[in-house]
Amino acid sequence: MKKTIQMVVIMLTLALFIGACVPVAAEQQGPQVQNTQSLDTQSQINTAVAQTIEAQNQIGTAVALTTEAQFTATPTATVFTIPTLTPFVISTPTTKPVSGSGGVPAKATYSCDVILLRPRAYAEYLHGQSFDIKMTVVNNGTMSWPAGYDFKYSGGAQMTSTTRVELPAMDPDDQYQVVFDAAAPDELGNQTMTWMVQGQLCYGYVVITVK
Repeated sequence: MKKTIQMVVIMLTLALFIGACVPVAAEQQGPQVQNTQSLDTQSQINTAVAQTIEAQNQIGTAVALTTEAQFTATPTATVFTIPTLTPFVISTPTTKPVSGSGGVPAKATYSCDVILLRPRAYAEYLHGQSFDIKMTVVNNGTMSWPAGYDFKYSGGAQMTSTTRVELPAMDPDDQYQVVFDAAAPDELGNQTMTWMVQGQLCYGYVVITVK
C-alpha cells in the first residue's frame, strides 16, 4: 500500500508539470500544432486522473480490508490448567510398648522411692522446737538389695544430728521406715532437708516453716 501511494504522488506531480508547460509550447507553435498538443495533454491528464482515482480506490479497499481483519480477528484463548492439589496425610505414630503388654514401661533393676513423709510439707514450728521426721524407703526395682545400703543426708538445712542410716536387705516391694529426732533450725522461713539412698537411687525431703 505504501508503494501505491508513492506512485499516485508521482503521477499527480507529472500531471501538474505537464499542465504548466502546455501554454508555453502553444505560444511557440502554430494553431494546428497547438490543437494536437492540447489533445495529447488533455489525454495525458485524463489518464493521470483515472489512475489516481483507481489508486485511491485501491487504497480505500486496502484500508477497508485491514479494518475488517482487525475487527473480525479472534484472538486465540490461552487455556490455564489448574494443578491438582495433593492432600496432606498426617499419620499418627504408633506407640510401641517398652516391654510387656499394654505399653507399661518395664521396671528398673535397681530403683526405689521415699514415701509417707512426716511432717507434712510446710508444717509450722518455732525455731529450736523438737519434732520427729519419718521417711519410708521402698524397693520398687526388680532386684533385691543386700544389707548395708546407706540412706544419708544430702543437703539443705540440717535438722537432725544423725546423717547416715544403713538399710537392711530389701527384696522388691519391701519397705523400711526411718525415724529421726529433729529440731527446727534458728533461721526463719521455709527450710528444706534432703536425704538420698546410696547411688542416687531415690531422694526424700522434709520442708517446714520456721516461725
